[in-house]
Amino acid sequence: MNYFIHTYGCQMNVHDSEKIAGILEDLGYVSFTDVKDADIVVFNTCCIRETSEKKIYGHIGQLKKLKKVKKDMIIVVCGCMSQQDGVPAKIRESFPYVDVILGTSNLAELKDAILQAKRKRKYTNTNFCIYQEEDFNQLRTSYPNAWVNINYGCNNFCTYCIVPYVRGRERSRQMDDIVKEVEQLVENGYKEITLLGQNVNSYGKDLGGGENFANLLHRLGKIPGKFRLRFMTSHPKDLSEDVIDAVAQYPNICNNIHLPVQSGSTEILRRMNRHYTREKYLECIEMIKSKLPDVGITTDIMIGFPGETEKDFLDTLDLVQKAQYSSAFCFVYSRRKGTPADLMPDQIPEDVKKDRITRLIATQNKVTREISKQMTGNVYEVLVEGTNPKFEGVVCGRTESGRLVNFKGDASLIGQFVNVKIEKSASATLWGVITTEEK
Repeated sequence: MNYFIHTYGCQMNVHDSEKIAGILEDLGYVSFTDVKDADIVVFNTCCIRETSEKKIYGHIGQLKKLKKVKKDMIIVVCGCMSQQDGVPAKIRESFPYVDVILGTSNLAELKDAILQAKRKRKYTNTNFCIYQEEDFNQLRTSYPNAWVNINYGCNNFCTYCIVPYVRGRERSRQMDDIVKEVEQLVENGYKEITLLGQNVNSYGKDLGGGENFANLLHRLGKIPGKFRLRFMTSHPKDLSEDVIDAVAQYPNICNNIHLPVQSGSTEILRRMNRHYTREKYLECIEMIKSKLPDVGITTDIMIGFPGETEKDFLDTLDLVQKAQYSSAFCFVYSRRKGTPADLMPDQIPEDVKKDRITRLIATQNKVTREISKQMTGNVYEVLVEGTNPKFEGVVCGRTESGRLVNFKGDASLIGQFVNVKIEKSASATLWGVITTEEK
């Protein structure tokens, strides 16, 4: 029996799909690369943007004919999209051949849901419940990388964001459980471990006893062994100097901070309910760079938020040049039903959005190219993560600061740390050669 998992969206969903895979493997199913031959198809969904939802609905619709032929095929829809109000009913009406619908906190029910589906019984549950990470026998699929949840949900309620409504309020895992999981991953040979949370900097606020993210980093930084530790995502309003001090203290915590700014305009940040100003954000950037030499700072930037003027946009371009991000995920604001921003006046016309996103990407690309030029000729330690499917005999990996590097090699190098001398750059991508030179 075969299964196929469609995973959409963020790293949190990638990790959730590893939990789904573990459940399916326990039931005797085997991963398969062709959806047409699958006995179970799982859609682990995202709803951060409308385009994501349209794509997912299209993919579900493509299975209608296949389901008529393979009547015993089980189709599961889970994740953020199915957690939204009204979506389960819409799926049931538009795609009656879907067997199981689960919300973001119901993955532990997947086994029972599948067993019911085998008896031709539909299963739907999107009620919020609390589960433990230890409830899952995870099938990790990202070696040499591993993902570790440290908290779930979000309390920030940015006016454009659906996440708090579909992931729930913040819930932190016990620190001892996190440390134990990371220790086990290091013992099992994983080389890069990424701590996940919608806002990792608020970790521990709901636990009491003074536990916080900086303390967690201190405990994880003391774990022996050759491995890297990353974390995402940080919220600027909660990123403390203590966290950056912890990053600076431990060699195995990467000098790479992902700090979404969203906008360079204080007025737009206020409308977004981000709880910081342009000036405070730039002060935070300055603090990070003063403590972490050669740090790679990445970000998320949204253009076209309701009410964004040309001046607001120019403030964003100016901030990009001041912050000197190594890379940025730039995207256009997308209306999300159920969020305050959806009801705001002064929605930005599509042609204006298109013009601004083009200018923003061009500005960031120029910054990235300059940083890439500065790295040329230097030696960096790179963790080999995989082969590059576009080039024969080429592998790729990332520097500590998060920059992607391509160089000659084969699959036997995956999971190894090698020193690479950068020979040339192509915007965000670096090209190099393995060297015996020290970094």
